[in-house]
Amino acid sequence: MEQLPQDWERALVIAAHPDDIEYGIAAAVATWTDQGKDVRYVLATSGEAGIAGLPPTESAPLREDEERASASIVGVSEVEFLGHPDGRLIEGPELRRDLAAAIRRHRPELVVTGHYGETWGPGMLNSADHRALGRATLDAVADAGNEWIFPELVHLDLWNARWAAVATPTPTHAVDVTAAVDRAVASLTAHQRYLEVLDPATPVEEQAARQIGRVTEPKPGFDAERAVGFELFTFRG
Repeated sequence: MEQLPQDWERALVIAAHPDDIEYGIAAAVATWTDQGKDVRYVLATSGEAGIAGLPPTESAPLREDEERASASIVGVSEVEFLGHPDGRLIEGPELRRDLAAAIRRHRPELVVTGHYGETWGPGMLNSADHRALGRATLDAVADAGNEWIFPELVHLDLWNARWAAVATPTPTHAVDVTAAVDRAVASLTAHQRYLEVLDPATPVEEQAARQIGRVTEPKPGFDAERAVGFELFTFRG
């Protein structure tokens, strides 16, 4: 398994919900910011439908605050929310347009997003938002460099990212995150209210440590004690 390319300066991580990035990708983010790289986040929704018993009007600002706190732990200061409806993302022109606009604004060499496959494994269905967001993100990487698809974005200069990396259970490339595991756990732990409701019986830090431990297990063919895996797509040389 090859190492993810390192010859870039800016990455944009695109996710559907607050907490999506923290289930593994944040370990790679911490590694990159340690190297002096500029990493930014764009969230399609504010995760307002994600906490049982808490109305969306109260949940949205709470989850946005948790995401900003979480991002700061791994060295990310710029977090943007696009305001699409949680649980109802549609893989179509509107989402692609907004993501393409974000890519043009932030001008990343590397775009990173989450797993968009139908399942996580046998009997484990992936969420509709994840499926829609991941596919729309890959399309938006191409859209951001095309002057004709979304002419209403003429006020934003065209941008061609070099790569897109998708966090997936079947990776082609990996990042050594051995030195970043503790911060990745702390970053997920920052989603305090969300995790408390998700699993009231298990302390939040224990939940986070378990999740990060699982996703950063050593990758076959990659020499690192702890790693995060990605499928890499190349858009231009």
